[in-house]
Amino acid sequence: MTNTKIATVAALVYAGLLASCSSGLAPVSKDAVVPTVVTEQTEFDTDDPAIWIHPTDPTQSLIIGTDKEVGGGLYLYDLDGKIVRKVTGLERPNNVDIAYGLDIRGKKVDIAITTERKAHKIRVYSLPDLTPIDDGGIPVFEGERGDGEQDAMGISIYTKKDSTGSNAIYAIVGRKAGHSGSYLWQYRITASADGIVKGTVVRKFGAYSGKKEIEAIAVDNELGYVYYSDETAGVRKYYADPDKNDNKELAFFAQNDVTSDHEGIAIYKTGDTTGYILLSNQQNNSFVIYPREGSNGDANSYTKLADIPVSAIECDGAEATSLNLGGKFPKGMLIAMSNGKVFHYYDWNLIQERIDKGEGK
Repeated sequence: MTNTKIATVAALVYAGLLASCSSGLAPVSKDAVVPTVVTEQTEFDTDDPAIWIHPTDPTQSLIIGTDKEVGGGLYLYDLDGKIVRKVTGLERPNNVDIAYGLDIRGKKVDIAITTERKAHKIRVYSLPDLTPIDDGGIPVFEGERGDGEQDAMGISIYTKKDSTGSNAIYAIVGRKAGHSGSYLWQYRITASADGIVKGTVVRKFGAYSGKKEIEAIAVDNELGYVYYSDETAGVRKYYADPDKNDNKELAFFAQNDVTSDHEGIAIYKTGDTTGYILLSNQQNNSFVIYPREGSNGDANSYTKLADIPVSAIECDGAEATSLNLGGKFPKGMLIAMSNGKVFHYYDWNLIQERIDKGEGK
């Protein structure tokens, strides 16, 4: 990174620090990891990112993020944080995730799915062109009548091979309010003969403490688990595959490690079964790190490895990849939403150094 870019990043981080202090939020630690890249600003309020990996050249991969407000939308960024494409005019898009290879009339299409909170829908867009392919959206939480019970917020996607060898894609959706045992609804995502993407409810699950809400959701696709933040309570773990017919909670951890809100969850993979679960410690402006290989039924196996201060302010959504994206990100990256209408990209090497030190453990 050139001296000019370093100065620009430092100035943006410092501006965010001043804004957080003046608004009464917890200040960023003087020892916080500084982002390698700060994105261009959205119009309203960023919330959640996802990473689309280019099929042939990872250095051309893109970041997709939500701008969370009525009239907001989805923004596509390059690895330098520049906005390359956007779609706006949505009814408060909250979280977003990506799936690869949805079969649409015999063609494999990569997709982004975002929750459209005030429309009570999820929206589906093809990638990387960001074209809507859902005929105006897929209604969710139909039949729910309580306050906030149709307000879709969190989303994560699970993919497996079906009986024909095609990708079976499932969206796991959270909301502003719901009932313990059925807070999350899972939808099978398919395309009809006319190419319109549809969603069918296949499962309702998920314990809830009743303390705040459930928004942040992450799927470990290779191991087949879904994790979600029961805000101010902890992180809950379930099987992601609806065909297991097993809605038993597998683990409930991080109950005593977070200042206030348990928020964004990201998974960084170092091997087939190893790696890290990263949890945004929102009001502490840090990420708590847990082992990916924690055991089912044993919350103690999810022992905190580190609590790393970052420059992102009050991070909601997060995402990570271990793939070599070239240039500034040879070991992948952590992406964190930050106040100030931006996302922060962190070179993974900076995060790994702090984990190796056991910082904040």
